[in-house]
Amino acid sequence: MSRVYLDHNATMPLRAEARAAMISAMDVAGNPSSVHAEGRAAKALIEKARAQVARAFGAEGADVVFTSGATEAAALALAGRDLQGAAVEHDAVAGHVTGDIGVDGAGRIAPAPVMQLANSETGVVQDLPAGVEVCDATQAFGKIPVAFNWIGCRMALISAHKIGGPKGIGALVLQRGTDVAAQLTGGGQEMGRRAGTENVVGIAGFGAAAEAAMRDLDAGVWDRVRDLRDALEARLTGEAEGLVIAGTAAPRLPNTSCLISAGWKGETQVMQMDLAGFAVSAGSACSSGKVRESRVLRAMGYDAVQAASAIRVSLGPETTEDEIMRFADRWLAQRDKHRARAA
Repeated sequence: MSRVYLDHNATMPLRAEARAAMISAMDVAGNPSSVHAEGRAAKALIEKARAQVARAFGAEGADVVFTSGATEAAALALAGRDLQGAAVEHDAVAGHVTGDIGVDGAGRIAPAPVMQLANSETGVVQDLPAGVEVCDATQAFGKIPVAFNWIGCRMALISAHKIGGPKGIGALVLQRGTDVAAQLTGGGQEMGRRAGTENVVGIAGFGAAAEAAMRDLDAGVWDRVRDLRDALEARLTGEAEGLVIAGTAAPRLPNTSCLISAGWKGETQVMQMDLAGFAVSAGSACSSGKVRESRVLRAMGYDAVQAASAIRVSLGPETTEDEIMRFADRWLAQRDKHRARAA
C-alpha cells in the first residue's frame, strides 16, 4: 500500500494553489527593486502575496515582513529584547527568551510576554492574555480561527510550509509602528527590516497557500480532521491499556495527538512505523535526529520515561479514515510485540 503521511505539524504537503502560483512566478524575470516594467511585475507579485497573507491572518493594517521562515522571524522579533517565555516554547523561540515560566499538567502557560498560541508537540492551544509582546502562531495559523488584529499581541510569527506553502519562507507580522532591529542589513528591502533580494517564488506560494488555507478553514475541513483525530484516539485508548494522550484536558489543535506509551521509546516507534509505511514524529521536526526526552512533556509533569516514550501524530486535510485505522492497526500490533518482548 502507499505510504501514509501523518506528520503535518512538521510540514504540510505543498498545496496545488501554491505550486501553481510558484510556477507562474518563475516566469517573472525582474528584480523587485528594479523600477522597470519587469521589476514592477515582480514587486506586484510580492505585494499581492503580502495582501493575501494579511487577509488570511486577520492582519489588515499591520506590517507583514517576509523572512526565510518562522525561525528567522523569531530572531528578528526577539533579538536584543529581554523577554520571558515558557518552558514549552519551540526551540526557535526558546533560544531568544529568558526565564522558564512553567505550565500546568494540561500544558497551559501562565501569562508571559512571549507565548505560543499552539504547541507543536501536544497541540495545546493557549488563551493569550493582554500584554503579550510576541505570539508564535506558527502551528495555529490555518488550523483554527485566529486573527492578528484580535489576539492582541504586538508581533506574531507565521510560516508558509505549515499551511501547505513552500519551505523557506515565513513572516513576522507587526502592529503598525512597532520597531525591530534588522538582523540582515543592506538594500533596505521589506521596509528596512529584512534586507536581501526577496524570494519572489516562495512569497507567491505563501500568499496562495494562505488564501487556500482560509478557504479550508471556512469550509469546515478541520472539523472533519478533528473527527478523524478523535476516532483515532478513541480506538487507541480503547485497545491500548495504559496509553496516555498528552494535553487532552485543554483545548487542542484539531489534528494533533501526542501518544505516550511508557517504556516504548518514541524514536523506536517512529522507525518502526516508518518501516511499516507511516510517517509520524517523536516531537518537533527541528529536533529530529536527537534521541532525547521531550522537554515539553517534562514541563507538563510527565516523568523521564514517559517523556522519552511519546510520538506525535498530526493529520491533515487529505487524511482519510482508512489511513488512520490502518495506522491504528499497525501501531497496536507493534505495541503488543514490544510489550511481549519486555515481559
